[in-house]
Amino acid sequence: MNLSFYLNKTTKAAPLAVFRFLFGVMMFISIIRFWYNGWIETVYIQPKWFFTYYGFEFVKPLGSWTYLLFFICGISSIGLAVGYKYRISIITFFLSFTYIELIDKTPYLNHYYFVSLVAFVLMFLPANTTFSIDAYRKPNSYYDSIPKWCVDILKVLIGIVYVYAGIAKLNSDWLLHAQPLKIWLPPKYDLPIIGWLFKYRITPYVFSWLGMFYDLTIPFFLLYKPTRKFAFVAVVCFHMMTYQLFQIGMFPFIMTLAVLIYFSPTFHEKLVCKLRWLLAFNKNVKYLPKIYQFTGIQCQFLKPILIGFLLLQLILPWRYLLYPGELFWTEEGYRFSWRVMLVEKAGYTTFTIVNPEKGTSFEVRNEDFLSAFQIKQMSIQPDFMLQYAHMLRDHYIEEGIENPEVYAESYVTLNGRISQPFIDSSVDLAKEKESFKPKKWILPFNGTIKGL
Repeated sequence: MNLSFYLNKTTKAAPLAVFRFLFGVMMFISIIRFWYNGWIETVYIQPKWFFTYYGFEFVKPLGSWTYLLFFICGISSIGLAVGYKYRISIITFFLSFTYIELIDKTPYLNHYYFVSLVAFVLMFLPANTTFSIDAYRKPNSYYDSIPKWCVDILKVLIGIVYVYAGIAKLNSDWLLHAQPLKIWLPPKYDLPIIGWLFKYRITPYVFSWLGMFYDLTIPFFLLYKPTRKFAFVAVVCFHMMTYQLFQIGMFPFIMTLAVLIYFSPTFHEKLVCKLRWLLAFNKNVKYLPKIYQFTGIQCQFLKPILIGFLLLQLILPWRYLLYPGELFWTEEGYRFSWRVMLVEKAGYTTFTIVNPEKGTSFEVRNEDFLSAFQIKQMSIQPDFMLQYAHMLRDHYIEEGIENPEVYAESYVTLNGRISQPFIDSSVDLAKEKESFKPKKWILPFNGTIKGL
């Protein structure tokens, strides 16, 4: 298909408006949930030190001001949902949410990353042309039709999440050994209705294969009209089951509502009518049908940004191929690649500080510097270990130790295997530099996991 012809195709604006509304509502609920559970305090204020993302060290914790940041994020999500000053709302939401996410990578989850990506895309889309306060206040800004690609780009983004999650499951641990579900499912035997299933040895294997098949195929079943309704039922069942089994926060609800964008414009127009009636939202206002069109300058600006964005999402998950060793072990190239719930890792790491001037050494109490959650994540991820070692180096320089050496002894278990040494305990981590290069001080994985 000719690209220019495709870019000129239009569709109804209702699917994008519904997506904007539901996304905003879910984000507001997420902020309230985070605040209500006290996680702002425990995750972003109480820790003495934070693990920053490489290249984003300039993002600093805000202390008690973090509450204001969450408040701004919550208010902007409301503006996003109702379509009030939409452009300001979505930009504010993207910046505030992403800043929160970048403060500390300890609580990293795939759905936080997904939210930032969606918010980034929405900044460039006319998601307030209908079913919005903006369109109500200024009827001349109402458009009932928009370029079709504005809806399709969100479908592609959701499809990438699912398909890459499915590709990641094409490995021997998941398909042949049912790991880590073989570890996670048996303790769930007391769940109502489905708990009895987890007493059988075959159940983790069935769930592993069904999960792989679901992720690889669900976007295509949603695209195909004859299977769309059945696919949506599968989405609801799948995500509600994962929510009950693993308590993974808002992600199941976010994805369940997000896939509604695959439904027809007619479906969304009916949904908008019902929402207007329920919310008593400008239901009596009459508009003339119009088609929203980007200006030539806007097109020249948007085309490279959004094409580059999609290409990055397609390429980034494959960056692990640039690193030697087993991905699940080293985790180099693991984040931002939609590898969802594929590993069960646990570890124990101790750090020793050596004073080369006096020839003395002592072991660090990790609890003096990190929260329990941070210790858990640090003990299984090498980039965390390196950052922590550098922090210890700088701390003890301030304490008066000249050129302290930092050594770590770490043991990690992966997907039920026997624990084994994780990093080279003879390497002075204080002298190692963080970069995108392979970390040669990670010891080889004593096992084999075949697959993509």
